[in-house]
Amino acid sequence: MKFVLSHGLCPEGMEKLQSKAEVFVANDGNPNNYIDRMQDADAVILRIAKIDRRAIENSPNLKVIGKTGVGYDSIDVAAAAERGIPVVITPGANNRSVAEHAVAMMFALSKNLLEGHAETVTGNFTAARGLGKAFEVLGKKAGFIGLGAIGRETARICRGLGMETLACDPFLTKEQIEGEGCAWRADYEEMLGECDFLSVHVPLLPETKGMIGAKQLALMKKTAMIINCARGGIVDEQALADALNSGLIAGAGVDVFGEEPPAADNPLLGAKNILVSPHSAAQTKEAVVNMALMCVEGCFAVLNGAKWPHVAERSVYDHPRWR
Repeated sequence: MKFVLSHGLCPEGMEKLQSKAEVFVANDGNPNNYIDRMQDADAVILRIAKIDRRAIENSPNLKVIGKTGVGYDSIDVAAAAERGIPVVITPGANNRSVAEHAVAMMFALSKNLLEGHAETVTGNFTAARGLGKAFEVLGKKAGFIGLGAIGRETARICRGLGMETLACDPFLTKEQIEGEGCAWRADYEEMLGECDFLSVHVPLLPETKGMIGAKQLALMKKTAMIINCARGGIVDEQALADALNSGLIAGAGVDVFGEEPPAADNPLLGAKNILVSPHSAAQTKEAVVNMALMCVEGCFAVLNGAKWPHVAERSVYDHPRWR
């Protein structure tokens, strides 16, 4: 069986894959490299690359697409489903890593670490100590838009720090949200004015694209901080930059961008009171290994005729190929 990879996996993942398959790795992430190779591939595994309908339709032997992580907005899942091609994802493999990253951003912002560091290394030691902007997270309210596996893990850590957690998730009942230890809110806009921290944990879908814009940011406290370790398109980047620069909100931690890597003129890169990272929340040593091994296992299972449960669209198994 032939596998095409947009980027190499960790050594553990590559070893498992190469023990049973012929593998081509694009290395440089050039889409033409791996898309051309897809034409005779049985499987393709992506990290941050994209696959559109045309690439899928031009790959007659393709039987499975693997995606490390849980986000699959870079793949035309509908086009794959039309051919009975499952898109394997890795839910649970990076929950703790992303949750810790989100909380780390909360700490960095609440303790004013970026400004304190900048002032200290430039010789302004006394000024750095007297900034007076840091605050404790104890007793603060953290609101969660989306309470899936990563949102739940982040909320658990926050409660362990003595924070109060609120959540809105249209796929969960009031009882389910309260069962996770969070106060239920029927509408996410309803809780924006309550939050000291707002943490975003929803997938990028047509209905979530731009769901945090100028209108929603205006509902937040001026002391509030927003954390986005989900997908860049969920938060309007220009609106967020404007809110930060005008002092409408106090800070933001952003791990994801609408276009990656972000262009040099992305408004967030020059905004005030922002901490950014290169979509690295899930890139801990542990999560990288977990995602790679789970993705490879799922792809092998599909190629062997099994209906692997962790796929982007379960209806793919209604295709005649799977009957």
